[in-house]
Formats: sequence, structure tokens, C-alpha cells
Amino acid sequence: MIHLKSPEEIELCALAADLVSRTLGILAPRVVPGVTPLELDRLAEEYIRDSGGIPAFKGLYGFPNTLCISPNDQVVHGIPGKAPIRDGDILSVDCGVKLNGFIGDQAFTFGVGVITPEAQRLLRITRECLDRGIAQAVAGKRIGDIGHAIQEHAEAAGYGVVRELVGHGLGRQLHEKPEVPNYGKKGQGIRLSDGMVLAIEPMINAGGKAIRHENDGWTVRTRDGSLSAHYEHDVALVGGVCRVLTTFEYVDTALLNSQRSMAIPPTN
Repeated sequence: MIHLKSPEEIELCALAADLVSRTLGILAPRVVPGVTPLELDRLAEEYIRDSGGIPAFKGLYGFPNTLCISPNDQVVHGIPGKAPIRDGDILSVDCGVKLNGFIGDQAFTFGVGVITPEAQRLLRITRECLDRGIAQAVAGKRIGDIGHAIQEHAEAAGYGVVRELVGHGLGRQLHEKPEVPNYGKKGQGIRLSDGMVLAIEPMINAGGKAIRHENDGWTVRTRDGSLSAHYEHDVALVGGVCRVLTTFEYVDTALLNSQRSMAIPPTN
């Protein structure tokens, strides 16, 4: 059953979404060579709790941490560990928070240090896939229109679209109906209507679409060892149009400021 949110509930979803976006913004300048995923995880949990929220992932289905951190060929659900990230890595950071009883859920894939042109292209195309999917999230369209827009853009670039993992509805629970696949056919699937809150999250592989699961019960990797990228926004349908509840502005601003500070020579 799909729970359509009232205007008041959507505002609460927006507050949770803003907190998860701010959390990723706090992490952004710290995603550098040498930092450990576990350090990022601790920082995120501290910030979320200090802001009045609760980490939504921690303990859910038994997951042990605040963040899912998935480098390189890991698609999603990586468990933060003590191994430092390296220059040239790409790093998917997926974060969820609960605030005032509602969930915010967002992911961003960072380039660590200097990454290859191939990795840069994967990140750019995947983020464009997200934008194209969101453009289809309007009342009267169907779930298949979102997936088709994502799939078409990714496959035109020669990339594989993960099938087994999908976006989802969002609200008081992290995973609500409907599922939002990153593939599909135009005009098929559930009709979109006002009051829906969705997490749209393309997971795009540089190689084939196939994945495999690690023995830890969580980590998902590309089967062929190719890189994978993941971006996610929360959106609400209001007045027939799409309202994007999360934002990458905090991340983009933090990354830009970090680049500027690195370009300024030290003073004696």
C-alpha cells in the first residue's frame, strides 16, 4: 500500500532530507586520501545526533553503522572499516536519518584526490541519470517513465544498470511502497500522484549490470570488478510537480571551498 503524505508530512520529510544533505556536506571536505570509512561514519553519527536526529541505517535489518560506504567496485551497502581510502578511489556514501519521526535518505559518490577520466565520466553520467529520472517524477507519469529515463541515459553511455537494487517510497519508514527501479518502459507501472515521496537512486556500473554479494551479508559488488557509482535524492510530488527535498548544494559548496583552499599558497 502506498501512503500518500499530507502537506504537513511532506514538510517533516523535507526537514529530515535537509539534515541528511547537511550531513553529507559536513563529510565532503573530509573525503580525502588517508581517511578511514570508520572515521567518516563516526563523524556522521555525531553530527546527526547533535542535530537532534537518529541514524536511520544503524541497526536497521541488523546493519552495524550509520553510513553505507562503498568504494570502487562496491555498488552499495559497504560496511565502514579501518582501511584508509586512497587517492584515485571513488566512494559512494549513503546516509539515512530519522528526524521528527520521518526519514531522509541520500547518497553521493565522491572522487578521492585525482581520479581517472573514466571514473569522472561515470560519476557525471550517473548524476545526469538521477536528474533525468527526477524530471519524470510528475503527477500523471508512471514509475516506468523514471526508470526508462535513467536506463536510456546510462546504456547510451555504455554502462550497466543494476536491476536487483531499486529506489523506493519514503516516509515514516526507510523503505515504503512503491519500488522505483532504475530501468523500465515508458508508460508502465504505478501512476504517480500528489503526496508520493520517493527516493530515486541510480546505481550504475561502468561495465556490466551483474552484481554479487559478499559473505558479510551486506556488501554488493559488480560481478566483473568494474567501477560503480550511486547518487540519490528524495523527492515529493506536490501540486502535480516534483519538489526535490534533498540537495547536493552542501556537498558541492564544501568541495569547491576545499579546492579553493588547496589552491591558496600558505603564508609565511
